[in-house]
Amino acid sequence: MPDAATGEVVIRFEGVTKTFKGMESPALESVTGEMRTGVITGLVGPDGAGKTTLLRLIAGLMEPDSGKIETLGYDPIVNAGAIRGEVGYMPQKFGLYEDLTVMENLTLQADLRHVTGKEREESFERLLTFTDLKRFTGRFAGKLSGGMKQKLGLACALLGKPKLLLLDEPGVGVDPISRRELWGMVEDLVNQGIGVVWSTAYLDEAELCGTTVVLNEGKLLFTGTPREIAEPLVGRCLQLREPGEKKRRLLTKALSRPEVSDGTIQGHSLRLTFRKGCERFDPKEIGAADGAEWVEVKPRFEDAFIDLLGGGPSGESVLAAHTHQIDQDGATVIEATHLTKQFGDFKATDDVTFQVTRGEIYGLLGPNGAGKSTTFKMMCGLLVPTGGTAKVVGLDLRHSGSQARQKLGYMAQKFSLYGNLSVMENLEFFSGIYGLTGKRQREKTTEMAEIFHLKPFLNAKTDSLSLGYKQRLALACSVMHEPDILFLDEPTSGVDPVTRREFWTHINGLVERGVTVMVTTHFMDEAEYCDRIGLVFRGQLIANGTPDELKESVATQENPDPTMEDAFIELVTGKEEPK
Repeated sequence: MPDAATGEVVIRFEGVTKTFKGMESPALESVTGEMRTGVITGLVGPDGAGKTTLLRLIAGLMEPDSGKIETLGYDPIVNAGAIRGEVGYMPQKFGLYEDLTVMENLTLQADLRHVTGKEREESFERLLTFTDLKRFTGRFAGKLSGGMKQKLGLACALLGKPKLLLLDEPGVGVDPISRRELWGMVEDLVNQGIGVVWSTAYLDEAELCGTTVVLNEGKLLFTGTPREIAEPLVGRCLQLREPGEKKRRLLTKALSRPEVSDGTIQGHSLRLTFRKGCERFDPKEIGAADGAEWVEVKPRFEDAFIDLLGGGPSGESVLAAHTHQIDQDGATVIEATHLTKQFGDFKATDDVTFQVTRGEIYGLLGPNGAGKSTTFKMMCGLLVPTGGTAKVVGLDLRHSGSQARQKLGYMAQKFSLYGNLSVMENLEFFSGIYGLTGKRQREKTTEMAEIFHLKPFLNAKTDSLSLGYKQRLALACSVMHEPDILFLDEPTSGVDPVTRREFWTHINGLVERGVTVMVTTHFMDEAEYCDRIGLVFRGQLIANGTPDELKESVATQENPDPTMEDAFIELVTGKEEPK
């Protein structure tokens, strides 16, 4: 793609501030920048950074308190009519009507944008071909997979051939294959001369952008290319290879050292970022194995973002410190045997078998619609299998569901909280469901509020919380009865990298105490934390092994060191090819 500086300026904003009633600090504070054609501009930042507010200001959907905005050369409020047909806006939520079909959604959006007659027919043909949705025009939007919903949202935003496309977190909840397809479509639009702004909290997406505008807590942190933001970290990002078996414990020790600002698990290795001017330490100082060695690696956008914030959280989990120790006896505690779930003629889960031992993290991965959620729900007793068995701690969930559920904690991807109840009311409700009463219940709700930083929000309606705090509350509700087994369904979907690290610090700490974790995720770097991974496609388990085993299985001469995303895509697309 051409350099960002060579394209035509389509958006300018100078000293833009926007405050909402009831907020302690502005949603945006004196933000200045510009966006051009010729590249995808990444609007990057965690939940609550101000990304959606800036997009809505650019689209003319709200007015800034102070500062100036130009969209396609116009004031978006004063000249709203001039830009209405020129700007395509794909919101993060409520962009589609789930009880309308694909074609009905397109027709409604075409009516709203005054796309009629021959232009409408040509647009529908072009957009349905572009998004590969022709086969699904009669399907209700609510029945589409996450990736297909985003494609339909993109098609609706492109009606009328806009000159500027504003995409608000289009990659949230979308599997790597659908995300890559979506990305390819948007790159095609950029090559046609359309200005594109792609808002994201996923920093692997930000890495693909031609240029970025990085926000945090309403303030501008950085503008420039991904290469420019990562440049100061060259020489400071290292992998500790072959550190030994206890990598979770080793990561905790590494993160407690003053010279380390951030760290994650990558398969058998640890990936650490060192503070500026600090020397690497001898791996034996954290208890690493004799063969452990440092290898310098290329800094990522995520490393740079965490560094700009002053580093990630420490490796110590306060939650784990308040959890009882479970005897790690190596027993099988989660077991699926020929598990099958049929809806009419459709097999959502087809003859799936796997085992998970105590104190292990088992990741269930797969594309949208592959059957992993169905399998996941059967394993925690929310769905009854058509065939086969699902056992937890030796109890068949079909016959001993209530007994087994007392040993489980479950954090659902959606609908796990009651939005019209306060934070405290949710804590009290879920603690009651899990059998806590009286003094024990009061102690645990207070403890969870402190551990997850929820005390300032105890009387707030849950719907008013940011995504990051909703996820913290959902995790708190699922662990307050100190379960032996924790089921986490996309626990960090859409949250920022710092919150994601905070969550995995807690998960790693719980596993060190003997808790067993089963998790689903679309975030491939997150899959690296798993001890083993089951990859589900078309209802079947197509791969089962450690992250490194899955990556090694797709390694080639051209790509000798594949990423987890490479492994995911290669294993799934390999199954799609005719035999």
